Amino acid sequence: MASNKNKLAFLSMPAPASYVAGLGRGASGFTTRSDIGPAREGPSAEVIAEAQARRGEEPEIDPEQFQDPDNEYGLFAGTTYEQDDEEADKIYDDVDQKMDSRRRARREARENAELAKHRAERPKIQQQFADLKRGLSVVTDQEWESIPEVGNLTRKKRRKDERTFVVPDSIIVGDRSKSEYENSLDTRQANGFETPADTGTMTNFVEIGQARDKILSLKLDQISGTATTSGSATSVDPKGYLTSLNSVVLKTEAEIGDIKRARMLFDSLVKSNPKHAPGWIAAACLEEHAGRMVAARKLIKAGCEQCPKSDDVWLEAARLHNNDDAKVILANAVQHVGQSVKIWLAAADLEQDAGSKKRVLRKALENIPNSVRLWKETVNLEESATDARILLSRAVEVIPLSVELWLALARLETPERAKAVLNKARKSVPTSHEIWIAAGRLLEQGAVGDSDKSTETRNKELDLVDRTIELGVRELRRHQVLLTREQWLKEAERCESDGSPRTCEAIIKATVSMEVEEEDRLDTWVGDAESAEARGMVGTARAVLAYALKVFPDQRNLWRKAADLEKAHGTKESLDGVLSQAVHYCPQAEVLWLMSAKEKWLAGDVPAAREVLEKAFIANPESEQIWLAAVKLEAENGELGVARELLVRARTVADTERIWMKSAVFERQQGQYAAALETVSTALSKFPKFAKLYMVQGQIRQTEKNYSVARASYAAGLKACPKEITLWVLASKLEELDGRSIKARALLEKGRLVNPANEILWAESVGVEERSGGAAQAKAMLARGLQECPSSGLLWSMSIWAEPRPTRKSRSVDALKKSKDNPLITCTVARLFWAERKIEKARQWFSRSVATEQDKDIGDHWGWWLKFERQHGTPEYVEEVIRQGVAAEPHHGPVWQVIAKDDKNVGKSMKELLAMVADALQ
Repeated sequence: MASNKNKLAFLSMPAPASYVAGLGRGASGFTTRSDIGPAREGPSAEVIAEAQARRGEEPEIDPEQFQDPDNEYGLFAGTTYEQDDEEADKIYDDVDQKMDSRRRARREARENAELAKHRAERPKIQQQFADLKRGLSVVTDQEWESIPEVGNLTRKKRRKDERTFVVPDSIIVGDRSKSEYENSLDTRQANGFETPADTGTMTNFVEIGQARDKILSLKLDQISGTATTSGSATSVDPKGYLTSLNSVVLKTEAEIGDIKRARMLFDSLVKSNPKHAPGWIAAACLEEHAGRMVAARKLIKAGCEQCPKSDDVWLEAARLHNNDDAKVILANAVQHVGQSVKIWLAAADLEQDAGSKKRVLRKALENIPNSVRLWKETVNLEESATDARILLSRAVEVIPLSVELWLALARLETPERAKAVLNKARKSVPTSHEIWIAAGRLLEQGAVGDSDKSTETRNKELDLVDRTIELGVRELRRHQVLLTREQWLKEAERCESDGSPRTCEAIIKATVSMEVEEEDRLDTWVGDAESAEARGMVGTARAVLAYALKVFPDQRNLWRKAADLEKAHGTKESLDGVLSQAVHYCPQAEVLWLMSAKEKWLAGDVPAAREVLEKAFIANPESEQIWLAAVKLEAENGELGVARELLVRARTVADTERIWMKSAVFERQQGQYAAALETVSTALSKFPKFAKLYMVQGQIRQTEKNYSVARASYAAGLKACPKEITLWVLASKLEELDGRSIKARALLEKGRLVNPANEILWAESVGVEERSGGAAQAKAMLARGLQECPSSGLLWSMSIWAEPRPTRKSRSVDALKKSKDNPLITCTVARLFWAERKIEKARQWFSRSVATEQDKDIGDHWGWWLKFERQHGTPEYVEEVIRQGVAAEPHHGPVWQVIAKDDKNVGKSMKELLAMVADALQ
């Protein structure tokens, strides 16, 4: 018994702390209020913090307390989200985006690599069968048909669900009577009362199809005209029928749907607002577009009834009907909107003959007498000038403020009566500038039209034009009509276009000084003249310059512009008159004297040119240009002795370095080498820094084959003028001519050191290497030159030709970019197109190479163009190139200067020099 008591002693013991009753058999346990005691408040946060501080523990940090303020909890849950916070958030977002963009490329590359690795290890089913899918393209039809059908390949017998049902008697009876024919009618059917819906008989569709085909063939025969069963058969032209089918517009389902929706909208619009005329018009136009003309006419008819005061509705109704119905519609429209000009004009347009049109328009004038448009249309229909004059007389009585009618009446009257008409018009409409301009044009026509008048009388009448326009401007100003300068200039240009140059000039005289500050007058007037000339209004530009010259008679640039204008667009007499006045007002302007003398010389009047130069000597006794022009005039006309005497006098009076140089050149051209050398020696003692004297001296010695003395001359010139590029080139060519290529190369190297980044010296160095047979050295030299002169057109041109033919085009593109459309590159590109037989492109690029005034001075470009036109152009093209080249008067170019300055070619014309240059170019 004692042992049993010990076994049950644990029942009185307290349970362990972690004991849960029934846990061993799967119970989870539970806790009751009695287990935890009564409810009480736990320790506060302050007490917990003090206890943790005593134990040396750090307080736990809630990771959610630093969340975004928009979440409304955490550290800043009670604060207000202000603009500063928003700006700070934007800054942090930008920083995050910037950091993310810096890592994006590496991250995306890593992700792509991982994805590729994953796809390689575990490919998709689609990728596994991709090769098999591609193999299906070679499967034949027989192989495809031989593939067995998909069936049950599991080799398991499946039990079929077979169920049977009893067939009703009604189905058996119905199937029995399906093939029977009724041979009698029911009594109700016989009497016609009703026909049963289902009689149980079988329909013979074969016979119905045959009957239908027969009826269709009969109808087609009737339409095509083959059947003659009745006189009402319609004959159709098959070709015309096909043409009409082509004109049928097939609308897509989308268009049909749009039309239906638009129809609903317009229907709602006209119902909700029946007095809105544009709604009716739009609805009718929609139906017209849909091809329902009847519906369109009904709609517009309803619109006319709802909006009888809208002339647009009546006009749309007339448009939608034929001619006869339209007349009736417009007749009804006149009853409602009789004051509409458009209705009357539309009614007149419907009439076919002129008499009916006149009748309609005169009826319209009875209703609307103050319509200018109706009067103009009525007058235009009149064939007789007398009837038109009568109508216009009545029109200006009814509408005295219409300037158009007054001017039309004045044009139909005689000159004397036209003046009276314009005077009446001026009194009726004092604010119209058109009337004053018409009066001026009338006076001009009266003065110029009569050829029997004397010059004095004609000039007096033309002066009256100026006074009339001036009076008109004052009267308009008095009536507060203030037109701007631009408006007056446009009126002047219009007068010039209409053939009234004196009226144009009068307008310019009276108005060109308006709204211009005194210090800006010259620039403003020059700008007006240039813009007018650019628009092709030469008379306006001439009038502006003439007025400016009256105000500024001592402006030589203004006289030069006037002379250039007359030279480009005027006659020889007008140019001579301008130049005569120019040298009178600006006697110190050497350019004007030279232009005057040259024009007289080109006109063949050599004595007049000499007279002009004599007057120029008096006004400018020490002018170098005038002395040299006089020498050239005498030399060109064969007066060599007079030219030599003039040079002697010029050296005494003017005594300039250029005159001494021209004297030496003149003696060399005449073959007087000793006199030329003596002149050069004397000039060098006076002007030791003038490089051209050394050039002339060296060239004369080179002509005499005295290379050592020529070398000494060039050396002295290089020592005195080391910056003169031509001297370095001439010295190099002399050494090359003497067979000393090494010395020439050394001279050019020294010249490039003294004159860095000079394209001419680099080009000459490349030429020396090419002529000495070193193609590789020449290419290397060219590359060095392009490095030092990257925008040189000359070096780029040489580089293009140094390339093989397939790469020249790409090289030319680089050259155009680097040299900024240099004319040398443009000409080179034209030659490339020429070599490829692209004629029109080559012609365009040749034209571009001589586009600007600076480009026109290069004679080699004109020579290449002429050579091209000789080979591929017509005689007209050749003559046009020669004409433009002679007018440009070029002076530069490697080949041009060699030929033009050759002593053998002295005295040859520009046309001959151009032909020689074209022959020499290769």
